[in-house]
Amino acid sequence: MDRSLHRVNQTTFKKTRYFMLLCAVLSISSVAVVSPMSAIAARHIPKLSVQKQVLHVPSISAEAACLVDVDTGRVLYEFHGDRKMRIASLTKIITGWVAVRSGKLQQIVTVSHNASRQEGSSIYLVQGERQTLLALTYGMMMRSGNDAATAIAEFLGGSVSKFAQVMNHDVQSLGLVHSHFVNPHGLDDPMHYSTAHDMAIVTATALKNPMFHQIVQTKYYSIPWASQPWDRKMKNKNKMLWMMKNADGVKTGYTKKAGRCLASSATWHGHQVALVVLRDPSDWIDSANLLTYGLTAYDRSNLVTTIKVAVSAPVRFGEMRTVPLKVQGQVIYPLLSSEKALVQVVPFAIKKLSAPIQVGQTAGKVKFMLAGQILGQADLVTSSSVKGKGWLGRLREMFFS
Repeated sequence: MDRSLHRVNQTTFKKTRYFMLLCAVLSISSVAVVSPMSAIAARHIPKLSVQKQVLHVPSISAEAACLVDVDTGRVLYEFHGDRKMRIASLTKIITGWVAVRSGKLQQIVTVSHNASRQEGSSIYLVQGERQTLLALTYGMMMRSGNDAATAIAEFLGGSVSKFAQVMNHDVQSLGLVHSHFVNPHGLDDPMHYSTAHDMAIVTATALKNPMFHQIVQTKYYSIPWASQPWDRKMKNKNKMLWMMKNADGVKTGYTKKAGRCLASSATWHGHQVALVVLRDPSDWIDSANLLTYGLTAYDRSNLVTTIKVAVSAPVRFGEMRTVPLKVQGQVIYPLLSSEKALVQVVPFAIKKLSAPIQVGQTAGKVKFMLAGQILGQADLVTSSSVKGKGWLGRLREMFFS
């Protein structure tokens, strides 16, 4: 072979191989990599963790915010919580919550023309592409794919409008009345709105679903890419997962009209809080500070062991007329130190026991209350035994007492 021709062929092959590699990198980066400016900004965000107690609510820049204890649903902090506002892609929290409860996560969804052409953020679905509902949910929650959200809505609801009815129904079933949705992704619409309070309650509720929790705390995930020889390799847009050690979700949101919105959560010593900030130019730092406040300012010790209860039950046919009771069980409710002394203990359903009585017999119940609200309840059980009087003593008590 002519050597010059060989060199030309070799050069052409190298250029072709380089071009193919470059295309692959660009295609993957379109799904997996944030913009250069975002990457630069991420390097300047401090890594935070829950290390010390924060007793005072930190100042924030948000127009509205709501912080909720996930286990109990208690609102720990609220600022303009009921103000109706645009929520951008925080909408996808509800879409994802509906999806993980559908029982159809492993079923195949065929992407429609409408879904593939959805404007805004995308995972680059194409018409006719087939994905599992689970894969689409990952794509929607991690990369905020509006195309994935639309495909999910059409699959589960039959249409976007019918799915919006499901969203509204499910949110209203939680007792939330300040929200209304017309689409599954959060693109601006005057009839599409919610509040920081409503979205915080929805987020806390959704986080109790193990699959939802798993999805929103995932940093990296891959799903098939039918039109390419490689998978979609996705990196979660939620920078809170990297900047705060204890963070475990949930969703970013932004449109020009809605501003910067963020739903986040963090867990410490087995306790989890959820936070929503709306129109917050300092959403990352504000959220980290508020999450830390929610996890450290409130005491979550067992009220059964920390609050003394002095109560007894009447006894029939025993050597003692009463028997002391103790509280048994677990009532954990987040309380500020100033609130603990205000907790009231209300015994109820006390039984009149008949001797002989053994230690640990159930004798009633007790409510723990704060400002008229029931924090929880536990059993009252006997803390000592009581011997019976015998048949002669029983007769005396029956006829002469």
